[in-house]
Amino acid sequence: MPQAEISQHAKRALRFVTELMAIPGRSGQEGRVVEFVKRSLLRAGVAPGAISTDTAHRKSPIGGECGNLIVKLPGTVRKPRRLLMAHLDTVPLCVGSRPVRHGDRILPKDGSTGLGGDDRAGVAVVLGTALAILDRGLPHPPLTLFFPVQEEIGLVGARFASVGKLGRPALCFNWDGGEPSRVIHGATGASAIEILIRGIASHAGVHPEEGVSAAVIAAKAIADLDRNGWHGLVRKLGMTGTSNVGAVAGGEATNVVMPALRLRAEARSHDPGFRARIIDECRAAFTSAADETTNVRGQSGSVEFVSELRYESFRLATDSIVVETAAAAAVRRAGFTPDFAVGNGGLDANWMTAHGLPTVTLGCGQHDIHTVNESLDIDEFLTACGIALDLATEHSSA
Repeated sequence: MPQAEISQHAKRALRFVTELMAIPGRSGQEGRVVEFVKRSLLRAGVAPGAISTDTAHRKSPIGGECGNLIVKLPGTVRKPRRLLMAHLDTVPLCVGSRPVRHGDRILPKDGSTGLGGDDRAGVAVVLGTALAILDRGLPHPPLTLFFPVQEEIGLVGARFASVGKLGRPALCFNWDGGEPSRVIHGATGASAIEILIRGIASHAGVHPEEGVSAAVIAAKAIADLDRNGWHGLVRKLGMTGTSNVGAVAGGEATNVVMPALRLRAEARSHDPGFRARIIDECRAAFTSAADETTNVRGQSGSVEFVSELRYESFRLATDSIVVETAAAAAVRRAGFTPDFAVGNGGLDANWMTAHGLPTVTLGCGQHDIHTVNESLDIDEFLTACGIALDLATEHSSA
C-alpha cells in the first residue's frame, strides 16, 4: 500500500474515532451513533438497501432507541463471507466525552468522563475498513458489518440478534479492546442473580424486637459467603470463578425495621457446572440467613432467589480456522506474535459463538476502559485498522 494511501487511511480513521467517541450513546441510546455510521456508508456509495437494523431492542429489558445495525456488501471475489463487528454503546461514564490528542494517545479532555474508546474504536476500525475498500476498489469476499447495541449491559444486542440477516458468514471477527496482537478465543460465562428478602416491619424505637430486618438477613448471608470463600474470587474444588453482590436497595426510614431488601448479584466461571455451584451456595446462604433471623414470636423472614444465564462461556481451539486466520494471516503479517487469551469478561463473541458463528475478538488500542483514565493508543489503533483491512480483503488466507 503506497505511503500516501496509508496516511490518508490513517487520517480518516483517526477523524472517525474522535468523532465517534464524542457522540453520546450509552446502552439503549445508540441512535445517533447508528445515524453516523449509516450516513458515512451512504456517502461512500453503499446502497440504502444494504443497510438495515434488526429488532433486538424490542427484546431488551430496557427497550432502546434501535436494534443492531447490519450492513451487507457484495463480494468481488468468490470466497466465503466474512463478518466484522464492534458494539455501538458505551458505559454512562463516557457520555459527554471530549476526546483530545496528547502525543501518541487520545484522552478525555478533562477528568470527569471516560473516553468511549470501548467500543467506538472498534466501530471506527470496522467502518474505516469498509470505506477504505470502497474508496480504493480493493478485491474482497462478501462482507457483513455488524454493529450490536447494548453490549455493556449484558451482551443484549448480540444475544437477540436476527442471525438470519447476517448472511451466514464463515469467519467472524470482533474488535473490542486491548492490544492489536491479542487474539481472544474464549471468554467466561455469567449468570445474573436477583434476590428479594422479605422481613417483618415494626417500629424501630418502640418494638424493634417484633420486627425481622431484611438488612440483617442480607448482612448475615453476605458475611457467610465471604467467610467461606464463595464471594469475590472463588477458588474451590480445583476450579475458579467469581461472585459479587453489586447492588442493594431497600428501606425508606430509620424508625422502621427494614421490611424488604432487593439485591442484584452475579456469578461467573468458565465451567458451567462450577458456576451453578456458586449460585447454589449463594442461594443456600441467603435461605439459611432468612430462616435463622427471627423476632420474639419466632417469625422469620423469607427469600425469593432467581438466577438467569446472561451468556455462556466458550473456548475456540487455537488451530481452528477462524483463530488461525486472525492470528497467522493477519496479526503475524502485521509483525506481531499473537497473544492468545481467554477473557474473564463477557464479549459479544460469547453469543455469536452460541448462535453457531464462532468469533474471534481482537484489540484496537483501548486501555483503562470504564474509567476516567481511559486512553486510546494511536499506533495500536492504526495497527488494528490494518489488520481489519487485511482480514476483510483477499490478502487473507482461507
